[in-house]
Amino acid sequence: MAFKFENLKVWQRSLEFTLEIDRLIKKFPDNEKFALSSQMKRAGDSISLNIAEGSTGQSNKEFARFLGISLRSGIEVVGCLHIGKKRGIVPEEDFLRMYNELEEIIKMIQALRNSLK
Repeated sequence: MAFKFENLKVWQRSLEFTLEIDRLIKKFPDNEKFALSSQMKRAGDSISLNIAEGSTGQSNKEFARFLGISLRSGIEVVGCLHIGKKRGIVPEEDFLRMYNELEEIIKMIQALRNSLK
């Protein structure tokens, strides 16, 4: 693989997580297509995109900054999951599975960020 981020397990896992988001939002009702689903998709994509963007040609301080953005995007997806669950459009099973996966991804991002200091 040609780029540093492609070898990062956290990037690979966050990329896979975007597919989970896609599968989930396809089940959303039409009235959520340009609201919660759009927000969740953008925040989910932002997790892996910021890991990629920050990893290449940046100082450790700058990479840590991008990882911070990635963390906040992950927390935003957690918030979206809660909203979707409250609105009755995210089933409990999907909520728990995705919540647990995000928890692991966020821990991985935090560990990577801490290793840069």
